[in-house]
Amino acid sequence: MRNDTLPVSGPGKGSTMKNWRYIGMHAVAAATFIFLLQRYGLNNTLESSLLWALTFGGCAAGLAYAQSKR
Repeated sequence: MRNDTLPVSGPGKGSTMKNWRYIGMHAVAAATFIFLLQRYGLNNTLESSLLWALTFGGCAAGLAYAQSKR
């Protein structure tokens, strides 16, 4: 049985890496979705699509971070 968390003291501190991985995956998924929607679904420019992807990825990371702290 493999344990991916490091042994640390305090409640809830052992799954910190798992939370950051979750936050990162959430941000990448949201950014990818909005980029593909903007670029190919709505035929926007590359610059506009990247800006929207960055914005939505940042918002998704913030929401995932807030949810992981509950």
